[in-house]
Amino acid sequence: MPHADPRLLQRAEMFAGLSPEELDEVMAAGALRRLSPGERIFAQGDAGVTCHSLLEGRVKIVQTLPDGSQSVLRFIGPGEMYGTVAALMGQPFPADALAVTESLEVRWSVPAFRELMRRHPEIGVRSTASAGTRLFDLHNRVSELTSERVEQRIARALLRLARKAGRPVEGGVEIDFPITRQDLAEMTGSTLHTVSRTLAAWDASGITGSARRRIVVRDMPGLEAVAEG
Repeated sequence: MPHADPRLLQRAEMFAGLSPEELDEVMAAGALRRLSPGERIFAQGDAGVTCHSLLEGRVKIVQTLPDGSQSVLRFIGPGEMYGTVAALMGQPFPADALAVTESLEVRWSVPAFRELMRRHPEIGVRSTASAGTRLFDLHNRVSELTSERVEQRIARALLRLARKAGRPVEGGVEIDFPITRQDLAEMTGSTLHTVSRTLAAWDASGITGSARRRIVVRDMPGLEAVAEG
């Protein structure tokens, strides 16, 4: 049976500020689940009956489009919620959730999560604010896809990942989980060939350093300049 310190929940914005006793209550209302790389947490179209928070590891959210292509909507890190909006609205999950690395999540049934919001109204308030932030981010992503060159979109995607999940290493900032060129293509509405060609050029010029499933941003100002066009 998995075990986790309830204080890990404080990484999630909606649980920040809760007392240790309240965090114990929130954790006890849910169920812990360990995840292996590649494991599917829920599938696009499944009934939205659970709310999820990541405690450790990385998860990616992938949507299959009507033409059969896939779009990586975002990567989830520790402290982030996922599946919650669809579940609370009684809607099917709009995308797949897949573990990228060994991960640990806590999930709540919708009735259990609604009861937590009733007992602790600040959870509901922060949940609404979090949903608004994601909607704003989605609007920005759509704007990028329709108005920017592909090199700009790839640069912005790498900057977001480096700022959110970067760790200092010799010579730059490494994205701290495995990410493939196909992932980048699906994040940016591009192709594997274009992403590979772009990264090769940036590697040669010293902006990035990439190997199999690993990317280091070596020149952050240079990458920012590409993103700004």
